[in-house]
Amino acid sequence: MNTNPASHRSFPDPVGLSLSLPMSRRDALRVGLFSTAGLLLADGRLQGAPAAAPATTAGPAAPLKATAKSVIQIFLWGGMSHNDTWDPKPDSGYDYMGEFKTAIPTNVDGIQIGELFPSLAKQADKYSLIRSMTHRNNGHETAAYLMQTGHAPGERLAYPSVGAVFALFKSPTYKGMIPPYVVLTRPQGRFSEEGFLGPKLKPFATGGDPNATRFEVEGIVSRGISDARQKARRDLLMKMDSMGRAMAGNPMLATAANAREQAYELILGEGRDVFDLSKEAPALRDRYGRHTFGQDCLAARRLVEVGVPYIVINYPGGWDTHSNHFPTMRRQCPQLDQGLAMLLQDLHDHGLLESTIVWCCGEFGRGPKIDWQPPWNGGRNHYGNVFTALVAGGGFKGGHVVGASDAKAEEVKERPVYPVDLLGSIYALGGIDPHATLPHPMGAEAHVLPSAAEGAKSAGLLTEIM
Repeated sequence: MNTNPASHRSFPDPVGLSLSLPMSRRDALRVGLFSTAGLLLADGRLQGAPAAAPATTAGPAAPLKATAKSVIQIFLWGGMSHNDTWDPKPDSGYDYMGEFKTAIPTNVDGIQIGELFPSLAKQADKYSLIRSMTHRNNGHETAAYLMQTGHAPGERLAYPSVGAVFALFKSPTYKGMIPPYVVLTRPQGRFSEEGFLGPKLKPFATGGDPNATRFEVEGIVSRGISDARQKARRDLLMKMDSMGRAMAGNPMLATAANAREQAYELILGEGRDVFDLSKEAPALRDRYGRHTFGQDCLAARRLVEVGVPYIVINYPGGWDTHSNHFPTMRRQCPQLDQGLAMLLQDLHDHGLLESTIVWCCGEFGRGPKIDWQPPWNGGRNHYGNVFTALVAGGGFKGGHVVGASDAKAEEVKERPVYPVDLLGSIYALGGIDPHATLPHPMGAEAHVLPSAAEGAKSAGLLTEIM
């Protein structure tokens, strides 16, 4: 037996698991052929392109009719203060409200939000607020894992995020060229979003800045290389492909050629066009806001238009405001307000809001009581006891408030909503059974969401707004 490590190579299998197989000279040639543009896998498909979903053992059917074709998740990494935004308590006093003493009315009677969100106040009929989110976890990574997977941190399995699960189940019917799970612009947390599902379900992080003159999407739009130069490179590659001409009709080479064309379609065709925000009217771009977050939102709407199942906007800059809290809120809240309000309006105008879920929150909230002591000097600390999430579209009703916090937004007063309740509702509207079995590389039993028998806290799906 040949024990030379170089004679073995890991190949991805249909569910993204690594299989170690002997590598012959023919295999080596095959791997070389399938390295075109750095985007190809051993089976001849583009990395991140849809794969056939594995067979799963489903539990009870999802309780609701699937209405969501796509999901846009706006992740406020660091945790946004609920007091200062979507659950203001103007009577709680200076130690709780600080500089932001005013709640403003919305276009839905009885619903008020923070003073820094005048644009969202005009769109309240399109979204609902969950003011009783809770998990009581105050660690960034562990709380983010809870909010992204629904599973408790520290278990023996590393579960995939909601985006990876959507990509897994939607891939068989998704025919687009763009990968099914896209993050604008950086991965959303300090954990593995694909979990045990493997690298094929890892999100495609665009990199770049959509507010720049040219949105340099990693692997698609190269810095300093024009489209004309990219086409010239492709033409030169074709002229140099003497093997392809000499072995015309070879099935393996035909597969490689097809994959190469898919790669160039991303670079010069659909992929390039989707991320080219210059195709939008300048006035519309202005309404979204000429800042990174606003243009992220516009890019997300364009990705929904081509059918991408799951898009994450990882808010640039973060919300971890232990110090400089009020200056940060004054800078970032107006951008969030402008971009998110325009996204909801634009999705509605394009007839896409009914089939697109938009949800927005961080991994937790911020401490209701302001920490005036040095070194924080007026900051808010991590707070998972109660916080707020916004949901819209895709089957979620607008113009409602779910649950409530107490008079100072310190604890849940009524109708707690746990991560499994929120994620389970999103899965159900997306046509994914929250009890379905996930494929695990070692055959371990794993489900989309944990059950009460597994210790998961739940107060039920958000049926009051579905």
